[in-house]
This record gives sequence, C-alpha cells and structure tokens, in this order.
Amino acid sequence: MKLKNGLLLFFMFLECVFSKVESKCVKGCDVALASYHVMLPFTYQNITSFMQSKIVSVSSLSDVIISYNKGKVSKNGNLFAFSRVNIPFPCECIGGDFLGHVFEYSAKEGDTYDLIANSYYASLTTVELLKKFNSYDQDHIPAKAKVNVTVNCSCGNSQISKDYGLFITYPLRTDDTLQKIANQSNLDEGLIQSYNSGVNFSNGSGIVFIPGRDQNGDYVPLYPRSGLAKGATVGIIIAGIFGLLLLVIYIYVRYFKKKEEEKTKLAEALSTQDGSAEYETSGSSVHATVFTGIMVAKSTEFSYQELAKATNNFSLDNKIGQGGFGAVYYAELRGEKTAIKKMDVQASSEFLCELKVLTHVHHLNLVRLIGYCVEGSLFLVYEHIDNGNLGQYLHGTGKEPLPWSSRVEIALDSARGLEYIHEHTVPMYIHRDVKSANILIDKNLRGKVADFGLTKLLEVGNSTLQTRLVGTFGYMPPEYAQYGDVSPKIDVYAFGVVLFELISAKNAVLKTGEFVAESRGLVALFEEALNQTDPLESLRKLVDPRLREDYPIDSVLKMAQLGRECTKDNPLLRPSMRSIVVSLMSLLSPSEDCDGDTSDENQTIINLLSVR
Repeated sequence: MKLKNGLLLFFMFLECVFSKVESKCVKGCDVALASYHVMLPFTYQNITSFMQSKIVSVSSLSDVIISYNKGKVSKNGNLFAFSRVNIPFPCECIGGDFLGHVFEYSAKEGDTYDLIANSYYASLTTVELLKKFNSYDQDHIPAKAKVNVTVNCSCGNSQISKDYGLFITYPLRTDDTLQKIANQSNLDEGLIQSYNSGVNFSNGSGIVFIPGRDQNGDYVPLYPRSGLAKGATVGIIIAGIFGLLLLVIYIYVRYFKKKEEEKTKLAEALSTQDGSAEYETSGSSVHATVFTGIMVAKSTEFSYQELAKATNNFSLDNKIGQGGFGAVYYAELRGEKTAIKKMDVQASSEFLCELKVLTHVHHLNLVRLIGYCVEGSLFLVYEHIDNGNLGQYLHGTGKEPLPWSSRVEIALDSARGLEYIHEHTVPMYIHRDVKSANILIDKNLRGKVADFGLTKLLEVGNSTLQTRLVGTFGYMPPEYAQYGDVSPKIDVYAFGVVLFELISAKNAVLKTGEFVAESRGLVALFEEALNQTDPLESLRKLVDPRLREDYPIDSVLKMAQLGRECTKDNPLLRPSMRSIVVSLMSLLSPSEDCDGDTSDENQTIINLLSVR
C-alpha cells in the first residue's frame, strides 16, 4: 500500500510538470494597475490596509500613488470622493490558471464577503473569488481573520498589439460605456474591445482590462519574453523529471517516517504506566496495546473508511460547524445520529483532553462521546444534538427566540454539567472554555455542555495552578487573563457571562463605536445597570427585546444578581457551581427546598436572591 501511494505521488509530480505546458499562464508581469473608485473622502493611509503589496507599502504609499495619478490627487494626502485612482500591484500567475494578485485583508467585526468585495475593494474582486480562496462563512467572518482577496490583472496580448504592456484592472460602473472609457484613455474603441472580447461595457458590472500609462505618462510596450530552443527545453524537462524522481523518493521516505513518528507520539501520549486497558471496537471488547492506561470501555473505535462513507468523504453538504480545532460533520453511524469532529494530528493535546474527559465522565448534561478514530487525522464521534448551540439561539437568525422558562432551564442544565466535573470527579476537571457556543440545545430545549478540548485537570489537594492562556475573550476572569491562574472559579466567571447572555442575547464583548474600534464587556454593562437607583428599569432595557414583555422581571433580576456574584473580580467571593445550581433551582421552583440542601454557602445565595 505504501509503495502504491508513493508511485501515485510520483505520477502526481509528473502531471504537475507536464501540465505547465498546457496551463493558462506561466508567469506574470512586474506591475499592473487597479482602478480604485473612491466613494468617500480618503487619505492615502486609508488604502494601505486594503491594497498594500511589495510595490505599495506604508512608507512609499503617497509617492507611488501620486506618480501614477498626476493631477488626480492632492499632495496633502487626500483622495477626492467619487473619483478613480490607479494603484500599482504585482501581477502574478496564480496556480498556472490565471493572472492576479492575492491581497491580505484583516477582517473587522461585522464584515461579510459582499462588504469586502464591493465596498472595501470597490468591486475589484467578487464574492465568488472570496469564497474560492477562503473557507469562512460569507456572512459571519471572524474578527481579525485573514481574508485572501484576489484581484485579476492582465499583462497584454501580443496577438492584439505589442504597443501595450501595462494594464488597468477596471471595475465597470453603471455610468460607464465603451465610448466613455475610450475617450478618457484616449484609445480606440476597437482596441479596448479586442482586449475584452464579448464584454458589454454598458452592463454596469464586471471587470475589464484597459491599457494604462506608467509614472511618466507613457504607454508601456509589451516586452517579448525570451524563449529556449526546443532541444534545450526537452533536455531541461528530462533532467527535471530525474530530479523530481529523486525529490519524490526523498519526500516519500520523509513523509512516511513523519507519519510513523506522529503515531508513535500519539500512542505514547495515550499511554500511562498503569498497564493495559480494554476498549470496544465493532461491538466487541479487544485488548488495547496502543491505548494502554486509558479506559475507553464505553467508546467505540471507528475506522476511517466507515467515517468517510457516513459523511460522503467529509463533503461540504455534511459539514455542520467549524471550531477552533477542526470541522464538524453530520453522519448516521450504526443507526445513530452523530456529529464527527475532524482534527489535525497537531491538535493531539486537545483530542486527548476530550477523549480522557468524556470517556471517564458521563452525565445527562454533558455531551456524550460515542467513539473515536486515529487514522490519518484525529476524529471524535459525539451524539448529535438537534438544535445547535445556545449562541445560535441568542445571537443568530433563523431560530425562534427561547422563552424565559427555557432560558432558566438551560442555565440550570449547564450548571449541573459543570458542577459534576467540578465536584463529583477525581481528579477535578476545569472546562476553561465555557461560553454560549459550547452549550448545545437538544430537541426538548435542554442544555448540554460540550467542547472539552481545553479542559484542565486539578489534582486533589490543589486549589489553583498556573498555565498558558487559552479560551475566549469576554469570558476570562481577571486572575486568568493576567496571571494564568486556573481554578474552578474561572468556569464560574464564564458561566456568569452566559447568564448575562441569556438575559440580553448580547455578545460577551460589545462593539460600542460605530466607526472606531471600541468595545465593552457584557459584565461591565450589567454591573452598571445593577448599580442604578432603579435596577429594574435599567435591566428592562437590557432584556432581549424578542421576549417582549413575556418574562417575570423579578426572575430576571435574580438571574442578573447571580451573574454579578459569579463575575466578581475576587475569585474567592464567587459561588461554587453547586451553589449556583441551588440558586437556579429556586428560580424554577421557588417554593421547593432545593433537595434539602442547607449548607451555609447555598443558604447565603438563596437569601441573596430572595432579599434583593
């Protein structure tokens, strides 16, 4: 099998060599121009974040733009609104398929592919190109994500004319016509049409290529590209094939050696010194030599072939989510609906965390692990939860708003799950990434805590430990964000933020400035409301408007007060998850005695909620 794969890899290399002969482009040209339509008064610096390249840098920006746009821009750094400026950029052969350049754009909160293509990049690219070169949801791009923005270009065509070798990538607008563009560029209409065969210039959209002028105001001729004699070319190809053969052999050896090393490392990580373990595979119990020390008796080991078949080779149609450590796919396995998380081998520590936690810990309010696979990539197979996650209900669209009673029940379910890993397992587990997106909602609108990839265990006798910073901003308490101190109280803090989300349906971090990148935490927003003379009135302004008036304001106040207790700066003043469970039970059934629990801490919380 390995020899077969090696030969396949070799022939793929040969195909790459010979495909160059038939590729649509071989090399690009030094420079092309982008016709950027300025919608608002801009400075040179505004364009830097969009059009920066090896030609246009921050230091040379103003000089370069002025040199290509004499008489069109002011020298004080301002660009006139509703005007076009030509911005130089490298024109490269991308994948042997087309000429273009890939700019890198850092996304902001609220950005979409349509906004990036048609506003920020003034229609120099398209939504389709953004989809092709990126993997984000087109309407929900993460803040600070690096977006590949591809802009097409042209280097000319010797069959049409050798007089023009510098071209403008020109997005058509509604007022453009072929005659208007020809008059502006002082070129023949037939020549421009020849470079853009079949294009309707009055269409009002699309890209055309127009000969452009250099920094001296002159048209640049199309320089001939030097070639080689046929015999020399054949000799180079033959020599290249032998060179590639040696390279393939080297890569073949290195690749499989690396794979074996990765498997060995994973096996060692899964092993302990306590002896062997038993795990189930295909319904029977088999002795595990690789997975020694890990009790996975309730988890099934699946083969890669079975997972691939169930997900249609991990097709996009089966993809239901994308997390920080891998994609999630829907599949029906052995008569059960499942969610399969596919993780890269480099995420082995997160894989091991989830495997260790969920094979040891079983609770109604924790997502159930069904099985795993360690072939090629790392796979975890969970029960499929029908209704997505809490974040989608609170912050997304397309779902009915959760009634207040369901919000309290989901809070209680999640608290019970966290209480279990904090107080009923040895060693104690700390989730470290509690947030609304990691609380799954089943068909009965009940909550289950998920995503244990960042979980940390705390040995008996330790109250805190220090570790590297992981998790999600907005949910991190001060002692963790500043010093890396880990204790169960970091989960309590994050859970308090989730309580505020349940009340308001707002994100943990809010953007406060319309034009300036300012933000504010949800914790501070609720702290301010609860400190008002009339906290009830202030809270009403924060309640999810989709609830209308269908909520008991006293219950909202008590949940907000509980959230404030959970998010105190001093971790010692925060309640335990057990006390939080008791408090939430009192919200659902205030007349009950909460299972007879009368501990001092629980009674303090109950008194707090009843008095306030």
